[in-house]
Amino acid sequence: MKFRHAVAAITALLVMHVATAQTASPARPATTPAPASTAAKAGANPATDPATPGMPKAETATTPAPEGATAAVKPGDATAGQGKAAVCGACHGMDGNATDAQYPRLAGQSEQYIAAQLADFKSGKRNNPIMMGFAQPLSEQDMHDLGAFFATKTSLPGVADEALVKQGQMLYREGDVARGVPACMACHGPDGRGNPGAHYPQVGSQHATYVEARLKAWHQMSDDDAAKAGAHSKIMITIAQKLNDKDIAAVASYLEGLHTNEPGQAAAPATP
Repeated sequence: MKFRHAVAAITALLVMHVATAQTASPARPATTPAPASTAAKAGANPATDPATPGMPKAETATTPAPEGATAAVKPGDATAGQGKAAVCGACHGMDGNATDAQYPRLAGQSEQYIAAQLADFKSGKRNNPIMMGFAQPLSEQDMHDLGAFFATKTSLPGVADEALVKQGQMLYREGDVARGVPACMACHGPDGRGNPGAHYPQVGSQHATYVEARLKAWHQMSDDDAAKAGAHSKIMITIAQKLNDKDIAAVASYLEGLHTNEPGQAAAPATP
């Protein structure tokens, strides 16, 4: 009996020792908790987390476009330009063939030249209060659309004064070497169609009254105004100042009669 009591007492002591050990030192979980840095990443935004595959890194965020940036200008749209050209028709004609000789014909003029001139009117680089008012609300795209529209139109042929044809033709095709006057066709082409890439205008079939007025304005321009003029105007100022009134009348008349019967074929000026 004493032996049984001793075994029972030892067994009770072992049970108590195990229970105490479990309370003081709980077993570690089977899975070790992730380090603090990894846990923090678990809640990170995948759109900016550099460790997330396929996502942009925070330091390569897209830079916003500069304030005031505008979309690139597209080539002119003649259809859009037709609607915008309605206001131009009062002076230049609905098809660009002005009936009033004080206003230039725009029919057949290149898109590049028209857009460049409208930009100069808007900025004041080309001084014309009336045109500045019309150009102010236009965007660069509007200017190209207008140019594209008028470029699709055909300039109607004019008539030259027979008495002035010989002198006008000489100045246009040969110039006057003795006076340092270059041939007009060097820039404006043998048929007067101009050079769109260089922004040299079409001058064939242009109203003689308008051409004469422009040449006289350049001829009489002051040195101060000439210094402020654009590169193309400076060329014309230098040439016009070497011409007398008879030269100006002759070349202006010749240009009105200069036209082509077929695209790309030069024709002699029409005569009365």
